Order: sequence, then structure tokens, then C-alpha cells
Amino acid sequence: MEFVVSSRQAGWTVGVLLKRELGISTTLLNQIKRRPGALLRNGLPVFTNAVTIAGDRITVDLSDPPAQIPTIPIPMDLDIIYEDEFMLVVNKNAPLAVHASSFSPEEPTLANGLAAHLGPSFTLHPVNRLDRGTTGLMTVAKNQYIHNLLRQQFHTADFYREYRGVALGIVSPAAGEIRLPIGRCADSPIKRCIRAEGAASWTGYETLRQANGLTLLRLIPHTGRTHQLRLHMAAIGFPLAGDWLYGTEDKALIPRPALHAALLRLRHPVTGALLDLEAPLPADMDALLAPPRR
Repeated sequence: MEFVVSSRQAGWTVGVLLKRELGISTTLLNQIKRRPGALLRNGLPVFTNAVTIAGDRITVDLSDPPAQIPTIPIPMDLDIIYEDEFMLVVNKNAPLAVHASSFSPEEPTLANGLAAHLGPSFTLHPVNRLDRGTTGLMTVAKNQYIHNLLRQQFHTADFYREYRGVALGIVSPAAGEIRLPIGRCADSPIKRCIRAEGAASWTGYETLRQANGLTLLRLIPHTGRTHQLRLHMAAIGFPLAGDWLYGTEDKALIPRPALHAALLRLRHPVTGALLDLEAPLPADMDALLAPPRR
């Protein structure tokens, strides 16, 4: 990024300027300082403690350093809803993990697909992670700087998300809020539980449609705990269809938890433009609500 020092900013050090005007964190600034040519004033290398004058042209390289262990590129058909030089939003399918895990280290992941799309030197910066069985909109920053800016928006009006979920049964009441604290389960490395000493967690829900003894819900995560939507719906007696961890596994019905990140509204961290993005309900969830065949 490049910008010209204004009369208001004159007299600030380069480091103060980068922190105040660009929101660069101390950690990232320390990384930039150690990279040759990453910080220039009027085309020449400059220290962060140098005092600026009006008209100085400051250039800062915000790209990530080369990854110590490059991600293996694996071409795949990615449904990219939005992309520019700073970030992208992908409509993730299922079952696709975001990154490799110790449980299945050889399985292709979204990270592998993005490495093929962006180049193997890229570093994965997911802003909102989705479970392997969850479909829908996921935001990925293209460098650490943009990732930090987007994470600061998380759970504010500038980063609004809605999910769609299909729950077993006719949900009652038809709309409401679930405020139950969530913590780790002592007997499982992945499962979460409702625990009095857990982190405060808040989900809003609203019935959109009912069919075949199932309920299509609008789900709004006001907080972002692991498995929050799945656990909260199970806790009030209406687990999501196909949820093997918090409900009942039924691969004949749907082979994954019926959860989809359907709507994303965010403020672009650089341009300030409002992005309003949607991903339609996937076919396997839509089929749950279709009239039975005769």
C-alpha cells in the first residue's frame, strides 16, 4: 500500500503513522521492519522511528513472507462468490475441511484448493471458519494485515452473518434466543457442552418453513463459539438433521449436519464498500423440505 503524508500527519514517526492510519498491529510492524525493502519513504528504505514531513510518500509491503511449509496445490472447482486483491469469499461445499487435520492428513482441503488458485506461496488466513460438514460463505484474507482488520469487525454490525439450518421436529417456540454458556467436554477432544463456567454464547433463531416433520431455520450467531449453532439447537431439543455429534446420525436423511452459511454482509476493510453476499440453500438441504415422492 502507498500513501502520501498529509499536513495533519506531518511530524509523526513512520511507525506511529502505520499504526494510527492503517491499523497495523505491533506484531505485523515488527515483521515488516525485518524484511528488506518492505518499508520505503520516497522510494528509499526508512526506519519506523523516522519523522515524516508533509508530502512524504510511504510505501509498505503487506504481503506475507514465504510460508515455511508451502501448501500443496490441488486444483479443485471452487465456487468463489467475490474476490479482489485483498480478500475473497468462497461458497464452501461439504464434506471439505478448511485445512488438514491429524485425523486425515492426506485428505484434500480448501487450503489445497486455494493454493492452486492463488499460488503455493500463499498463507491461509480464514476469517470465519466452517466445519467440514458445513456449507456456505467463508471469508479468506489474502494477507495477515487484511485478516487483522476483518477480525476486528467480527461480531459487529460491519460483519453480519446468517445461517440456515434444518432441525428435526417442529421447533417451538417458532422464534427466540438461546443464551447458554459453552465449554469443552472433558471426555472428547472435539465435542462442546453446555457448562455453567463456559464462555457466554448467544444464538438467535427464527422459523422460515416447516415440512416433513422438519423446520428450516434462520440462525444468527451473535457470538462465535465452536459448534455453537449445532449445540444450541440440540440443547433446546431440536438438533440439526444429520448431526452425528449432537443429535442422531442418519446418512439416509443427510450425511452431514444440515447447516449452511447463507448470508454475509461486511464492510470492506480497505475501500469501505458494503458487500452483501448470499449463497443459496444447497441441494441436500433443500431436498429435506421437498414434498415426498409418490
